[in-house]
Amino acid sequence: MTAGNGRRAGSPYAPHTDADEAAMLDAIGVESVESLFDIPEEVRFDGEFGIDGMDEKALRQSLSDLFARNEDLTEFLGRGHHAHYVPALVSDLSRRSEFLTSYTQYQPEVTQGFLQVLFEYQSMLVELTGLPVANCSMYDAATALAEAALLANRLRRGASGHRVLVPAHIQDGRLGVLENYLGGSDMEIGSYPMDDGAADVDALTDLVDDETVMVYAESPTVRGVIEERLADIGDLAHENDALFCLGSDLVALALLEEPASVGADVVVGEAGALGLGTAYGMGLGIFATREEYLRQVPGRLVGASEDAAEKRAFTLTLQTREQHIRKERATSNICTNQAWVALRTAMHMAWLGPDRLVDLATDAVTDARELAGRLDDLSGVKAPIYDRYHFREFVVRTDQPAPAITNDLAGRGFAVHALDDHHIQVCITDVNADAADELVAAFEEVV
Repeated sequence: MTAGNGRRAGSPYAPHTDADEAAMLDAIGVESVESLFDIPEEVRFDGEFGIDGMDEKALRQSLSDLFARNEDLTEFLGRGHHAHYVPALVSDLSRRSEFLTSYTQYQPEVTQGFLQVLFEYQSMLVELTGLPVANCSMYDAATALAEAALLANRLRRGASGHRVLVPAHIQDGRLGVLENYLGGSDMEIGSYPMDDGAADVDALTDLVDDETVMVYAESPTVRGVIEERLADIGDLAHENDALFCLGSDLVALALLEEPASVGADVVVGEAGALGLGTAYGMGLGIFATREEYLRQVPGRLVGASEDAAEKRAFTLTLQTREQHIRKERATSNICTNQAWVALRTAMHMAWLGPDRLVDLATDAVTDARELAGRLDDLSGVKAPIYDRYHFREFVVRTDQPAPAITNDLAGRGFAVHALDDHHIQVCITDVNADAADELVAAFEEVV
């Protein structure tokens, strides 16, 4: 159906006339729009959704019944997704209309408040990492790692190196994203072994060579171990003209060694531990680096400047992505904006302040140590299995099969990770610490 002006009515996102459409179809040599799609008949939309209509009250009741079927478990889960208590003011302030409706801050004259928050977020990352340049708009830890690898490759353009080394203990999702990002290049991924839950630096020494463009290490590791030889890893990378990339998170960075002091060239990781809690897929990536790599930073940077009245003002100062510069010069194709998520994280960090952020990080060490000790006292349990300091989480060895134990714990209202046949991972934060007694009691029953 067409409107009086010859354009299709009800199609605001594809405003083509019949003549426009016919010309395009003729240019590509097909007879109809339908012929452009190969949709199996059994999944083709037939005009009916098959959903019975209902009024608002009935719909609310139906949804309540559906949600009531979810298992109500106290989660002691971690492995890259960590829950910390998010104060109510974060949600209250971040949901103000001027924040929710400001998708990307392209017009600085009307988004000064939002831009200042992002500038403060970047400044907080600079303080925590010791590196002078921080990005305000990364998807998550996995894509931040992949972008770091692409940065390393660009810096070595023309050289022979093409290998990225990652620890054997790395989250599957992060490794998968890294593989996808590098799939279209000549780069390859290698792994180095672990020793008692941390990097085997001696073995890594034999692996790093002229072909290495980047060495990636994590502290804490995906198994909660605090890496003790970061400076040695950094030295190894630099001796072979490779970048040293360190993975961490905002809470851990408040307590552990400053990345710049151990030679980190790039810091990546998850910032969503603050401001988001466990968002089940939603994340916010950290990306901080040295000033000499400024032009290689993906995404956006917010800078402080002056307006026409010589007053301090904020604006997007660097956007080296393909929407803004020539495609061959772009550093990334990052598109979806994470500014609102970074806003929440900045609010949470500001609410905590330096002292309470350090207190939160200290509790992550002491609570993990105390809970591991209590589990270790149980018959048939060894916790932690690594003779190391841990942050938030640790691995437990059980004489009984781990999958059976995790199933029994779920039946008693607790969720933990089963790593293999006899290893379980447990994560404790300020969100679930009050349930530690009940978890230990449930462990005692099932093991």
